[in-house]
This record gives sequence, structure tokens and C-alpha cells, in this order.
Amino acid sequence: MHAINEFVGTLNGILFSNFTVYALLITGVIFTVWSVFGQTRALTHGVAVVRGKYDDKNDPGAINHFQALSAALSATVGLGNIGGVAVAVALGGPGAILWMWVIGFVGMALKMTEVTQSMLYRNTDDPENPHGGPMFVVKKGLTESSALRVIAGITFAAVTLFLTFLAYRAFDNNWIALVPGIILALTFCGLAFVKGSALGTLIGSVFVVTLIISAITGGNMFQVWNVGDITFTYFQVPQVATGSILTVLVGLVIIGGIKRIGAVAGRIVPFMCIIYILAAAYVLLTNASEIPSGLALIVRSGLPDFLGGSAPDPTGAFLGGTFGYAAMWGIKRALFSSEAGQGSSPIAHSAARTDEPVREGIVAGLEPFIDTIVVCTLTALVILTSGAYKREAEASYASADEIRIVATEDGSAWTLESESLPRMTDDARRIRRTPEGASGWRDGETVFMIVEADVDPNTGRDLRRISGTVSRGEADKWMVQWGTLASEIKPFFRTGPDGQPDLGIYGDYAGASMTAYAFDRSAPGLGKIVVTIAAWLFALSTMISWSYYGEQGVYFLFGFLGDRKIKPLVLLYKFVYCLLIFLTGVAAMKIFPGGADNKIALIGTDEELDTWTTLGLGVMLVANIPIMLLFGSRAMKAYHAYIRRLKAGEMEPHDAPDLADVMEGHDVE
Repeated sequence: MHAINEFVGTLNGILFSNFTVYALLITGVIFTVWSVFGQTRALTHGVAVVRGKYDDKNDPGAINHFQALSAALSATVGLGNIGGVAVAVALGGPGAILWMWVIGFVGMALKMTEVTQSMLYRNTDDPENPHGGPMFVVKKGLTESSALRVIAGITFAAVTLFLTFLAYRAFDNNWIALVPGIILALTFCGLAFVKGSALGTLIGSVFVVTLIISAITGGNMFQVWNVGDITFTYFQVPQVATGSILTVLVGLVIIGGIKRIGAVAGRIVPFMCIIYILAAAYVLLTNASEIPSGLALIVRSGLPDFLGGSAPDPTGAFLGGTFGYAAMWGIKRALFSSEAGQGSSPIAHSAARTDEPVREGIVAGLEPFIDTIVVCTLTALVILTSGAYKREAEASYASADEIRIVATEDGSAWTLESESLPRMTDDARRIRRTPEGASGWRDGETVFMIVEADVDPNTGRDLRRISGTVSRGEADKWMVQWGTLASEIKPFFRTGPDGQPDLGIYGDYAGASMTAYAFDRSAPGLGKIVVTIAAWLFALSTMISWSYYGEQGVYFLFGFLGDRKIKPLVLLYKFVYCLLIFLTGVAAMKIFPGGADNKIALIGTDEELDTWTTLGLGVMLVANIPIMLLFGSRAMKAYHAYIRRLKAGEMEPHDAPDLADVMEGHDVE
């Protein structure tokens, strides 16, 4: 697994390079200006549409606007809001949140544009079961103009060659890395001059492959891993049991198709958001005096030096982060959470019952606002105001005689040798609600100690972690099996505030567990209850929506076979998707090294988890950004025409139907 993680990490460096981020930000700014800040329309007209004031049961589609928004939000408002924000703050620092806000704002314009495009080109041959998404946009759209087809072919060839060059450099100038990219680029160029849908089908197929990769990683693996981690942390439920339960629940929902997914999402999303927001509000009220300083820290840490920004000092468990590192983490996590520009949400919105494509696009603009600017900000403030990100040590060794830094047997890295773990501090035991007489440690949890070693370019500091896994030893003693750290210089323990070596042992809370810990710091037991429930609901809703996204990808790839032959393939896809949920639960059972030569290690840290989720995100962005730009003029033309009609009073809303009917979709039945 170590070699696989390294390979995937290299691919991420290619697909999710700074160039991809810059391209997405520029695209978002373009559509923000082009729509004359259409974000305001989403917050006004979009709300009225969601409320059901424009619903019409005679329009083509399967679900109403509220259910379409809920289905899309169920994929975006999820563990990215709980776990992803925590990862961004823990690794990038508070400044990451400022860049989440930036992405949230421009993401509203991106969502509005990409959904409008998909609504313009969706397939409504079966009005009760429409199909849409970027793959249908590019396939149908490129048949309309030979000039656009040539531009598209050249554009995708250029992007492919650029990525091929990056791959060549990343894999030590290995010429083999050039071959696939050159072949694909030549194919794009060749098909650009062929009439028909050949080029659009190829580009759409490339997008679908990236879609399925993202469904497997971010829409599936990330969710199961986080739920398994937090459920094990608090209830010691084996991750394989969590995976089994989620497998059954997801299977029962997705077997019913988009109507059942929309109905379930319409009930789960409002409920889970209300629970989470109320819990977060309680924590923020408890720490109200810390909110202004927390907001100031976000802004100050997220700005570069020339704009008055400054990197936050490493304190406690936080090791610091450069401006660039914070910005990249904030952007990655915001993109993963909101899916802006990723091309996934248009698939859910394409099922909406409407004959006005732009109307659903405006509704989609609400997603990044709800997801990133509201829910993610609440999570970030809970972590910052509670002090969770710079938390103190949960226990400390009394002297250096109990913990030693030694070289591994082969001399290639450094590790720790330690005596049994000391008892947790009173405050740590209070937060965990540890029974009287117990030490507070949990079997299988991850801890780390901080040492000074080679400078980490991501943080700009020489502070590094050495992590280990806690296990129960003999005579009720708790032991740690330590991992390794590669460093040219021999590490040594950092100096604490008292001038003595810092021998503190820190709990390594990854993803959702970090957010739960933040809740518990303010109200012990709150994180255990609220975040665990929210994590289960968020994960379930996300997985059912992403399953549908992948299903539509399968339909696109094999739709030429006809409905009769494609149904077994769709069922096979659903079976494999559910099987992967179970297998991820098995993989989340941490396997730790039994010696210096044992390299087995599955997903066990936030860095490893991010490696896999970033893969799916990166490949979809690279495929979808050119599609958005190629068809942007069509979407913006339709958008401005719709707004003119709206201002002229040509689309008068009717009275809002009963809220319960809207949530259950009865107003369009």
C-alpha cells in the first residue's frame, strides 16, 4: 500500500497542480463577472424556486426543485463539512478557511453555469427519467458546430499534452509516461475534424471515467473511512461492522433510482443540517468571546505577507503552515466539499422537473453558499474557538528515560522506544468522560509526539510528527507501537515553554474525529452523540447521491446498447458500489507495522485519506473545466435572457405549496 499511496500522490501532484487551481479560480471569476454577480440571484430568486413557487407537474423531469437541490446537497453537505474542514485546519491552519470562503463565493457562479449547461443539453426522451451532466453536454453540444468541435479537440489535446509533460517530469523523465498522453492528444486532434458525435463521445467518456473514480474515492471511500473512524473512536465498533451496515442502507435506497434518492434526500438533508447547526451554535455561544479573534485569525493567516498576513505560530498539536500550504488546503477541501466545477451536481439537477434550464442553474447556486459559507464556517469556528486545532498534550512522559529517539534497524529512518503510556491529564480524561480509575486511552487509537528534524517545506518549520498506535499490554498497561520518520539529521524533542524537552503525547484526531473532539472540549459527550449521528447521516446521503452519479456515467457509456441490455449493467454497478463500501470498512481496520521491515499500512491518517479523495477531485476538474469554458457562452446567453424575462414579469410565481408537500415532492405528482 505504501507504493500505491506514493503513486497516487504523484498523480495528484499532476492532476491537482497549481495550474488546475488557478484555472478553476479564473473560470469562477469569469462567470461571476459574466453573470453580473449572479450569486445574488441564487440567494433571492433561487430561494423562491426551491420553495416551490415555480413548480409545475406538467414540466419534464422526475423530482421537484427542492428534491433536486437536496439530492445535490446530500452529496456536498457531508463529511467534507465535518471531516474535510478539520483536515484543512489541522494541516493548513486557520488561513485555509479564508480560501474556503473564496471558493464558496466563486463556486456559486461555477455551479450556476455548469448546471445551466447540463439542463440545456439534458436527455428528456423519457420525461420521467431524464439524463444529464457534462458528458451529455459535450456529446450533444459538439454536434452543433464544426468550429466548436475543432476548438474542443485542440483544447483537450493541449491539456492532455501539458499533463503528459508534468507526468514525464514527475516520473523522473521516464519516456513511458509520454506514450498514453501523446496517443490521447492525437486522437482528440484527429476526431476534431470528423463530423458527428465521435469527439464528444470520447471526451464524455473520459469525464465519465473520472466521475466513477471520484464516486469510488470521495463519494464512497472517504465517507466510510470517516464514519468507521469516528464510530470506532467513540463506541469501539469495528470498522467492518460500520461498512456492513452502510452497505445495506445504501443498497436499499439506490435500488429505487432517482425518485427514491430524491425522496430520502429531501427528508435527510434538512434534518441533518438542523441538528448540526444547533449543536454548532451551542458550542459557539459557549465560546462566544473567542469568535472575533477566531475570525481575525482566519483572515490574517489566509493572506500573504504583502497583504498584511502572517503564518500562525505552531502551538500545541499544530505544527504551523505557510501561506501557500494554507491556501492549497482550503481550496482543495472547499472544492471537495462543495464540488464546484467538478461536474457532479449537474447530474442530480438534470432530474429536476422544469422546462426552464436557467431556473435550475440558479437553484444550484445555493449549494456552495449552504455547504461552504454556512456549514463549513460553523465547523471551522467550532474547531478554532474550542482550541482543538492547537490542543495541548493529553499526557506526558515524566522524563527522557521513558522515551528515546532511535534509528530503525536499517538506519534509513528514526523511531521511538517508550515505556508504557502515562495516565492522561485530568482535563483530557474529562473531555473523554473517562470512568474513575481508568487511564483514558483507547485500544487502536493513534497518537503522536513532536520532534525537531528536517524542515517541512509545507509548514516552513522543523517540527515533525512521529505517530504510533495504542494497544493494551499486560497488567492493564497501555503501550505504543511507533512509526518512523525520515530525516537527514537526528530528531530531538522540541523545547517546551518551561525550557525542558516537550515529552507530550498528543491524540491524533483525523477528519470527523477532530470535529467531534472540538465539540467535546466545550461539552463532553456532545461530539460523541451529535457528530457521530451527523457523520452517519451525512455519509449515507453522500453515498446514495454519488452512486446515482456513477450510475448515470454507466448509462452514458453503454446507452447505445438500449434500455433492456443496460439495466443488468446498472445493477452490476450498484452491486460493485455497495461491495466497495464493505471493503473500505475492512480496509479502515488499521494494520500497523510489526517491525522495521513490515511496510503494511492501510488508510490510517488524514494525509493518506486526502491522497485518495484528491485523486477523484483532480481528475474531474481537469476534465470539466474545459467543458465549462467551451459552452460558457451558451449558458450565459440563456442566463441573461431568463433574467430579462424575469424582470419583465413574464414568469409570475404562484402561491407556495404546503412545505411538507414540497419536501416530499407531492406538489409535482
